Amino acid sequence: MGSRGAVVVTGGAGFIGSTLADSLVADGREVHVVDDLSTGHQHNVPPQARFHRVDIRDAAAVADVVRQASPVAIFHLAAQADVRKAIAGPAFDADVNIGGTLSVLEAARAVDATVVFAATGGGSYGEYEGLAIPTPESAEPRPMSHYGQSKLAGEGYCALYGRLYGLATTRLRLGNVYGPRQDPHGEAGVVAIFSGKLIDGEPMTVFGDGLQTRDYVYVDDVVDAFMRAEGGPGDVTLNIGTGREVSVLDLVRILGGGEPVFAPARTGELQRSCLDWARAAQVLGWSPVTAVEDGLPRTHAAIAAGRGT
Repeated sequence: MGSRGAVVVTGGAGFIGSTLADSLVADGREVHVVDDLSTGHQHNVPPQARFHRVDIRDAAAVADVVRQASPVAIFHLAAQADVRKAIAGPAFDADVNIGGTLSVLEAARAVDATVVFAATGGGSYGEYEGLAIPTPESAEPRPMSHYGQSKLAGEGYCALYGRLYGLATTRLRLGNVYGPRQDPHGEAGVVAIFSGKLIDGEPMTVFGDGLQTRDYVYVDDVVDAFMRAEGGPGDVTLNIGTGREVSVLDLVRILGGGEPVFAPARTGELQRSCLDWARAAQVLGWSPVTAVEDGLPRTHAAIAAGRGT
């Protein structure tokens, strides 16, 4: 899975980033975690990793960490990922997701490190008439949120650094990632929210008719994709999903939540989102192995254990 040298994980105190850091440590890597703890938690960082409390918008600080670590690869997962926050403060969203990504790319260029970038699937493609579902990478991206647009811009800068400087970058367009350590405020946070309701014996709230679908991909499968991407060809964009549409009502059913409470639909929410992962299979030899029927109970059990239930 690539070279045995040091690696940097930005956003490594967060849900996906810390799970990736755990796997990299288990793989015998020297791991440096960069996170400002604005949404992540230091207790998520594996003790064997070196932690750097740095805001990715601070280009000098990022460059200093990368210079010291001299990594062969940077896994860039740090982001402003809250769609509602992005709508309320688009300049802040762009500052983190575009400006922060530029900090990382400049630092990577200085040490010639491979970059694996956490992009967004549904957020980038949006929803429009004629969009194929499951959606392949060849589809035209038409983001429907500031968050989707800023992440797409980050992809563009990754590709630009490849063209200008020969920097190897792989952009992974993630589906709705769920699993243990999930933050209920993330894009797939409905899983964590529903689990909390189930633990508290409260009904789950469904916005709209509950038939809206997403591509829920388990965090361990996503981590596998990141680790494979380090040794991949570079300069490629890949969907990381399951190719299966799962509705909100399906989540309620699989978790055993009983009869939900319905609330008005949320403005601007996508009705359908699902990713075609055939290119990732071809390029990385990757495939999703965890069905939601297995991953959701595992996630619920981890959340319940974390709450001492």
